[in-house]
Amino acid sequence: MTPIGRHVAEFSEPGSTAVPWADVDRVLRESEMFWLSTVRRDGRPHVAPLPAMWLDGKLHFCTGAHEQKARNIESNPQCVLTTGTNTYRSGLDVIVEGTVAPVGDEPTLTRLARMWLDKLDWPFEVVDGQFRDPGTEDHRAIVLALTPAKVLAFAKAPYSQTRYTF
Repeated sequence: MTPIGRHVAEFSEPGSTAVPWADVDRVLRESEMFWLSTVRRDGRPHVAPLPAMWLDGKLHFCTGAHEQKARNIESNPQCVLTTGTNTYRSGLDVIVEGTVAPVGDEPTLTRLARMWLDKLDWPFEVVDGQFRDPGTEDHRAIVLALTPAKVLAFAKAPYSQTRYTF
């Protein structure tokens, strides 16, 4: 499903235009690293870098069930994933806000494991609805999917903000 985009003139340079969804989609597909923002049970923020894969309109990532981000998501599944560039005058930054849910079906996990291998040379086995590092029993990761509610795209030079809703 293609989201509805709206150029946000208030936060854009005069004469700038909306970022096409195709450009946002490309950044989400091609980016290797994202920043995950979650909220701890006591309300404090938590941010962590991690790889994510854009598949079927969702951003997928994995984490150990014992890690802080997994515990945060367990109590509050709303989070944000961001990616883009660290340059001021070029590139496209993308922010994806939404709700996270676990992924456990083997066909999706198998596709995602293949994406991790192809994109990052990071092999995973699919075992019992989770990822596992090959040759280990205890290095497992739950896989989560962020379903976007809102996506913000920030183009630079000219500066432009586009808000996408689903």
